[in-house]
Amino acid sequence: MSEDYGVEELAGFASEAIRLCGDRSLSFYGQGASRVKFDEGLVIEAGLQLTEMFRDRLLTRFPDHRIFSNEEEDRGYSHDEARYLWVYDALDGVANFQAGIPIWGMSLALLENYWPVLGLFYMPATGDLFHARAGRHAYRGEREISVSRQDELSDESLLLTYSRFHRHYTAAFPGKIRSLGCTGAHVCYVATGRAEGALINNPSYADLGAVRVIIEAAGGKIFKLDGSEFFLNEYLDRPMIREDLLISSPELGPRIRKHLQALD
Repeated sequence: MSEDYGVEELAGFASEAIRLCGDRSLSFYGQGASRVKFDEGLVIEAGLQLTEMFRDRLLTRFPDHRIFSNEEEDRGYSHDEARYLWVYDALDGVANFQAGIPIWGMSLALLENYWPVLGLFYMPATGDLFHARAGRHAYRGEREISVSRQDELSDESLLLTYSRFHRHYTAAFPGKIRSLGCTGAHVCYVATGRAEGALINNPSYADLGAVRVIIEAAGGKIFKLDGSEFFLNEYLDRPMIREDLLISSPELGPRIRKHLQALD
């Protein structure tokens, strides 16, 4: 049978592991070949090394725990022997990472019997660690964070989105629309209240595993574009989530959606 662990012990391991992996990632950061726009080889090598580093640390400390794989349905995860499942995404924002632009990060989430326990998103180039325990408060470092408490949009409002947004939507959003090139950072900036919303495109389960915990602890939600609430665990066995999602406070979500019109 699987051993029971205290949340403090698990959170301590998660914080230490993601920081150590972040330290290792900096040896690759900005080292993309100058002769190409995107150095895929560097990104693949960094991802493999960082994933293996985390795997080694996890199985040394908690040998009965499992690691989520996006490549195939995780049939081995059960309510018995393998009750703890870690969702680790080594690199989010890979174009920024290989080019030396600091908005990129790595994420780590823990599930127990499919229920989220904690989530962390770390940005090694800036030193920002966003973290939360499910049902508790969210933090940026030691400082508690929350989504924007505004109930209206203005010309100072900020919507973060993906780079090809204007190919898919017309927008009458009254504020600024920006793409920073990193899904996790977009969600965490909404969690801090620095952006009113984020529209994300085709994320994976691993992309959202940790930041789902953070945004919910900060008072936000992930919505489908029809306004219904999004439930991440419905996508546990799918490699990609083939729909756009809106992250915001419950109050601002309907106001943002009415300014977005999908193109045919």
